[in-house]
Amino acid sequence: MTVGGRRQTLRLTLAGAALLLASPAWAHVQQGQAAGFLAGLRHPVSGLDHVLAMVAVGLWGAQLGAPGIWLLPVTFPVVMAFGGLLGLLGVALPGVELGIAASGVLLGAMVAKEARPPLWVAAALVGFFAVFHGHAHGTELPPGQSALMYSVGFVTATGALHGLGIAIGGIHRWDWGRRALRVAGLGVAGAGVFFMWGAVR
Repeated sequence: MTVGGRRQTLRLTLAGAALLLASPAWAHVQQGQAAGFLAGLRHPVSGLDHVLAMVAVGLWGAQLGAPGIWLLPVTFPVVMAFGGLLGLLGVALPGVELGIAASGVLLGAMVAKEARPPLWVAAALVGFFAVFHGHAHGTELPPGQSALMYSVGFVTATGALHGLGIAIGGIHRWDWGRRALRVAGLGVAGAGVFFMWGAVR
């Protein structure tokens, strides 16, 4: 074998060894990130209190129409991410469970009444409650998982729930649909009262 051939063989051998050594570490990082993302994705849908409030945001946005139909579902995840950061950093926030329950009561009531406050009031109300939901998500980061990917996961799941609410809310164009949404809003508000009772007892 020529000197050039031996050098080429040595290079290929070293490159192969480097890949073999690097693969387990890379796989570990990828698995940790994937686990964090999936945990975050599951968290908002693991509790009915979260699900109902987030769907209600989409329902209310659909009732409001443009620009509320996109402003509310954008405001909630953005502010929720801030609340999640507070939770991840261990910053205490009093009354988190009460805030989450109250979000169901008030957002459900907004849907039931087909309320049309000034858009900034609607966005402020949604953003206020988003802090509590985000904080609850942030404080429950599973040990050893990526905080970033976990956050991406719960924001993604939240956006999907808002989208579901918007899709369902499309029935408001018909009289029977508007009535059905008002009944759904009452149901969400009633569930919120139940969750609030559970939080204070």
